[in-house]
Amino acid sequence: MGKKDVANDVADSAAEKANKIELLTSVVKSSGICVDDLSIDSDSDKVTVYGSTTSTSDKEKFVLMLGNIEGIASVDDRMSVVDPPSVFYEVKRGDTLSNIAKARYGNSMNYNIIFEANQPMLKHPDKIYPGQMLRIPNID
Repeated sequence: MGKKDVANDVADSAAEKANKIELLTSVVKSSGICVDDLSIDSDSDKVTVYGSTTSTSDKEKFVLMLGNIEGIASVDDRMSVVDPPSVFYEVKRGDTLSNIAKARYGNSMNYNIIFEANQPMLKHPDKIYPGQMLRIPNID
């Protein structure tokens, strides 16, 4: 095999790799799973994936999706999970953790999430006062 043949094989291999990465990327994007800074690399039947999601569940679905594509033997998961930031809330007169939870999460029974996120500052869920700042974590 001459130098020209080797160069053509390398070019074909690079083109095949680029096509494979483009196909994998389109499959992932069509899934609706949000991945920031998505980057996929392929080496034969092994795929390495980089990026970040906001939930472990989305990350796992993403890796499984790639791993179940024909011709992919393994997925090297280099993704990270970035929790959405909490918000801060100033307690108003008449507020309870239950009504804050209802407004924020749609379920008053999630008051304990707010209570736990503000310990040890809060000693009891019923002991909040106007003007007090609370950390309200995001949940999915």
